[in-house]
Amino acid sequence: MAEKEALFSKKNKKLITDPLNFNNPVTIQVLGICSALAVTVQMDNALIMSFAVLFVLVIGNLTVSLMRNMIPSRIKIIVQLVIVASLVIIVDQVLQAFVYDVSKQLSVFVGLIITNCIIMGRLEAFALGNKPWASIMDGVGNGLGYGLVLVVVAFFKEVFGSGTLTIPGMGKLQIIPEAIYEMGYEDNGLMLLPPSSLIIVAIYIWIQKKNNPELIESH
Repeated sequence: MAEKEALFSKKNKKLITDPLNFNNPVTIQVLGICSALAVTVQMDNALIMSFAVLFVLVIGNLTVSLMRNMIPSRIKIIVQLVIVASLVIIVDQVLQAFVYDVSKQLSVFVGLIITNCIIMGRLEAFALGNKPWASIMDGVGNGLGYGLVLVVVAFFKEVFGSGTLTIPGMGKLQIIPEAIYEMGYEDNGLMLLPPSSLIIVAIYIWIQKKNNPELIESH
């Protein structure tokens, strides 16, 4: 019982909950913002990228934490890059095997996970100095925090830009009824362009800080 309490202690739970709000890697730390601009035109792209980054973050954090006492300080960045690159290759091969169409759409952005500031930042700032379980929790929290922003951005971009939501395995779901279009409604083409992502993220940050005044004081 004591071991279970230690694994899911309040401190460890904060490693997951904080990145969802108070220390979100995209909206608070302003990391990984390029993905929010580039892969959020459709919901399926955002979901797949979120799962890919989550996988790389969790396994990368765990691997670096397990090796933290064996990595010479002079080559730690090289070792981290090799670990992340290996995981990204695995992700890329899995995507090509099971969701080839999405893999083609994500294209180079999967490879760019290697240089994602969130991943390298967590490996360097957390996994190198903490035990494996805490590193896993940190990876899960930051992966979910990153994915949350991508999903929110993709939702508004696709719904208002195309009137649909594209879900892996389900295809395009019509969200805005045809009756609305018959009344004169038209999709907003601006929502399909990168600038709309910045606008949505800005609104997200505004709502986040409005609901959490302490974020304004601490940043």
